[in-house]
Amino acid sequence: MTPTDLSTVLRDATTTVLTRRGLDTSVVPETVVVERPRNPDHGDYATNIALQIGKRVATAPRDLAGWLVEELRSQPSIASAEIAGPGFVNLRLAAATQNATVATVLSAGSDYGRGTDLQGTAINLEFVSANPTGPIHLGGTRWAAVGDALGRVLDAQGAAVTREYYFNDHGTQIDRFARSLQAAALGEQTPEEGYAGAYIGEIAADVVAANPGVLERPEADRLEVFRSTGVELMFDHIKRSLDDFGTHFEVFTHENSMFTSGSVDECIAELKANGNLYENDGAWWLRSTDFGDDKDRVVIKRDGEAAYIAGDIAYFRDKRRRGFDLCIYMLGADHHGYIKRLKAAAGALGDDPATVEVLIGQMVNLVRDGVPVRMSKRAGTVITLDDLVDAVGVDGARYSLIRSSVDVNLDIDLDLLTTQSNENPVYYVQYAHARLSAIARNAADLGITASDAHLELLAEPAEGELIRTLGDFPAVVATAAHLREPHRICRYLESLAASYHRFYDRCRVLPQGDEEPGDIHAARLALCSATRQVIANGLDLVGVSAPERM
Repeated sequence: MTPTDLSTVLRDATTTVLTRRGLDTSVVPETVVVERPRNPDHGDYATNIALQIGKRVATAPRDLAGWLVEELRSQPSIASAEIAGPGFVNLRLAAATQNATVATVLSAGSDYGRGTDLQGTAINLEFVSANPTGPIHLGGTRWAAVGDALGRVLDAQGAAVTREYYFNDHGTQIDRFARSLQAAALGEQTPEEGYAGAYIGEIAADVVAANPGVLERPEADRLEVFRSTGVELMFDHIKRSLDDFGTHFEVFTHENSMFTSGSVDECIAELKANGNLYENDGAWWLRSTDFGDDKDRVVIKRDGEAAYIAGDIAYFRDKRRRGFDLCIYMLGADHHGYIKRLKAAAGALGDDPATVEVLIGQMVNLVRDGVPVRMSKRAGTVITLDDLVDAVGVDGARYSLIRSSVDVNLDIDLDLLTTQSNENPVYYVQYAHARLSAIARNAADLGITASDAHLELLAEPAEGELIRTLGDFPAVVATAAHLREPHRICRYLESLAASYHRFYDRCRVLPQGDEEPGDIHAARLALCSATRQVIANGLDLVGVSAPERM
């Protein structure tokens, strides 16, 4: 029985005791909160449902808790139920009920942990979307890892997720990029506000190689070649880096297409027609304050050029026209203003602002020997995705970027991530999986199988703790999806690995010496197999490998 299953049992039991006494059952929440007590002596699980609804049915919480305890004690799945404090209920599951979790995991296999909370919801998940003016920097790398993991977690809850990269190939940054390439090819100094780094020289040389004679063309033609070919080459590099990092996108949308397709012009005409775009001082302004923004935003500047938000408005409408129920944008730390801005754009188009969700990620710093690492030889002063992967590998980079909430600044200790010790979080989890794989191989050599294991034999406290931790996994995945927090998967995996190592230290899995294999060995092998499966499932959700040997 998982906590989700127990929540249903508690909801039904609470409804039963209220009905029996003629009290209002509508106060019973759809999901009854179930928690693991910090002190295992208090029970396997605890609930505060009596405290939550007691006053709403004019009943003292301890009285309601007493009725609930009486009802629960009559159920074969509950070994014991006790009142604690002002109205908490502590529970212990019957051994057969608890141990059935092992069979559930083994039966579900790679599907264990998946749910249906978001089934039928089409989600557009836009992340990274770095400008094609240089390699992906650390901020973008964080989103490459977290965004991919979030997509996997949302998918695990039944959502139809489309991962999308918005390619910012329109505007002044592209002009500066083209001029920087041209200057490098001509052996000139980098233009003011241009881009530097070895990659500029490399791409410039590739542009010249792909376009013989380009340096002899008129400047306007020459610059256009550096713009179009340079952007294409840079984008190819970005795609390769992301693919090598295990981050893949179903859709790449070019910002410039919003303008060349006429989508921006259509949006402007629509906003003028519905009165949400007005003219003032020679510019056209969005009435974004009418929809919760801090100030109205310029959409068409005085010179007639579209402001950046014009493309954003058209892009949002394009997503909605493609049938997405929810549009999630994952943006950098300097984009807080976009939250209200994008929601206001949705409202101005007559859409529901709730279809827009913006996640903001904070900065990432690398540390080696306690000193910040600040320099990339290839990209100038920027640390890139490729730099991080070269230093710690794909698994180490992804896991370290995902395991912390994006709401906080993140310091990555390069020394720690290259050590093979329990202090290294990704090594700790992967080693648990490798250790479990070794047990499976050794059990096969001894002829021990987990099929038809007598799970009722798993009665040791360390076995119970491990089984309950396995049972937590579906709820962890559901919460990670609901809160958009894939780091919860990593933290859970570390907790599961710790629980497994405690079990392994206290409970011998395989026979030693002349000891004959018995039912207890098969039962513990089943528990190990279930643990191995859940670790593999969790690592897959964050895009990290589950090695069988280390």
